[in-house]
Amino acid sequence: MELGIRQRRALITGAGRGLGRNIAECLAQEGVQIAAISRTQRDVDRLLSAIASSRGDHVGVIADLTEEDAPLRVMEELSRRSFSPIDIVVHNVGGTLGVTDPFCSLREWRRVFRLNLEIAIELNLSCIPIMQRQGWGRIVLIGSIAGMENHGPVPYCSAKAALIAYGRSLGRVLARDGIVVSVVLPGAVFTEGGYWDMASMEKPEHVREYLEKRMAIGRFGRPDEIGKMVAFLCSNHASFCIGSVIPIDGGQGRSYFGHI
Repeated sequence: MELGIRQRRALITGAGRGLGRNIAECLAQEGVQIAAISRTQRDVDRLLSAIASSRGDHVGVIADLTEEDAPLRVMEELSRRSFSPIDIVVHNVGGTLGVTDPFCSLREWRRVFRLNLEIAIELNLSCIPIMQRQGWGRIVLIGSIAGMENHGPVPYCSAKAALIAYGRSLGRVLARDGIVVSVVLPGAVFTEGGYWDMASMEKPEHVREYLEKRMAIGRFGRPDEIGKMVAFLCSNHASFCIGSVIPIDGGQGRSYFGHI
């Protein structure tokens, strides 16, 4: 299927490894020019090397987006490097930051919300006006099934639930501007160096039990099973996916989504 996004420019956060890297690879295969944002030079270099054969004008920016005004500095850097306009934004950066205590300090709550929600809002404030002027744009928020059910640390679940509400609501606001906002909710995906990779070596019995009891498909997801769906949502074919919230979890989640 031709996605119709060749030569579009995409900004991807958390692009150095895991899901973010695979999303970048999937979009690059469609002829999209990638701006990969990551905290680590080595990860960016590896990604740019991997997608070099796609012949796109790809760039990498090293930044810790949790720092104050870091998203704005990233946008200024991309402008200096003539990577504009931004047509597609994939907000992939996120995580628990190791904050698991439901009674943690407000400072810890703010750290989790900064990573999982505020960065996306801040980048969108820069990118959306450009998309509105050109009458086309795609924004994909990478959430988690933890945002729809009691599955994970309370601060993380709360932040992902807020991200879902933000994407669902923003989609309606921007629909008539030709901008499609959608939210993808991955389940347990096996990524190199990720949680389930480590758990498979350190707690193999826990992993076997989890796959048996929680994963209807009996296995973890593959990064490309998320990346290819994200690529579709970035395409011209996704024009009716206004504020769509899409779980991709191998049957792991137990919530109903009909009233989202």
